[in-house]
Amino acid sequence: MAHILAVGGGKGGSGKSFVCANLGVLLAKQGKSVLLIDLDLGTPNLHTMVGVDNPKIGLNNFINKSTNDLSRTAVPTKIPNLYLISSTRCSLEVSNLYYVQKQKIIRAVLQMPSDYVILDLGAGTTYNTLDFFLSAHQGITVFTPEPTSIQNTVQFIKAVYLRKLKHILKQDGFTRIMKKIGYETEDGAVRSPLDIVENIMQMEPERAQMLQRELRKRDFRLVLNQYRKQVDEALGKKIEKVCNRHFYSHFTFLGNITYNERIFESIVAKSVFAEKYPYTPTCTDLKNITSTLTESAPYPSSEQEQHVQI
Repeated sequence: MAHILAVGGGKGGSGKSFVCANLGVLLAKQGKSVLLIDLDLGTPNLHTMVGVDNPKIGLNNFINKSTNDLSRTAVPTKIPNLYLISSTRCSLEVSNLYYVQKQKIIRAVLQMPSDYVILDLGAGTTYNTLDFFLSAHQGITVFTPEPTSIQNTVQFIKAVYLRKLKHILKQDGFTRIMKKIGYETEDGAVRSPLDIVENIMQMEPERAQMLQRELRKRDFRLVLNQYRKQVDEALGKKIEKVCNRHFYSHFTFLGNITYNERIFESIVAKSVFAEKYPYTPTCTDLKNITSTLTESAPYPSSEQEQHVQI
């Protein structure tokens, strides 16, 4: 059974596709079978990151039912053991998937015959993005040192939490509870997911305890991309500490990825950075993050598998 990693974040340009491509290559070089799936629907570019020109088949063949086997839409890359499912041939309307289509993709992803499946998600907090993120065994959030990126990352985490609450309570139950407690606090601020849980704790203690148990099963990983020397080296650890203090889930900072001008060169050359520049500090950072992921990513049990279903 594949271990599924979803790479997301609140802001575009943080380097999610770059992280996906390089994690995929480094895992494949360890002898793992790795499948990259571009779920940045509407603006896919993962194929460029791994040097695959104009893939002839992809996610569109699965969505339009020309094949019922998602694995048949995967194409090999130049890297042994690394495969790609691209969404570059999907129509522009694919970013607004029907619920049934989304569920079909999620179920198929869970059945992929690979050691690792890495989902490259679009930026933002659309339901499609959040549900794909929640379907993974581990979620990786990529951000940069800019304040706007950090703010959007926190908003993304809050949106994931709120979406998970809706999944647990179901839409009718969530709507009923929100009618009681309101969407805003007394001072007019939008209620945070934790505020909602605390209010449920007062209203329905048993249900609140169940919510806490479910939320604690979520496993977030944080990656700070484009790190520069003038940035606080402990920034990622500080964000990890804040998230663990204010959310019920477990947050782990995987590390910094040092900024390198050669990243641009590798993208222009349509080659993977870790393959083209393996001895740079940036590649060392990527290798360390990959090692941390493999050490902390046991295959899910059947019970865990049930929790990734939406």
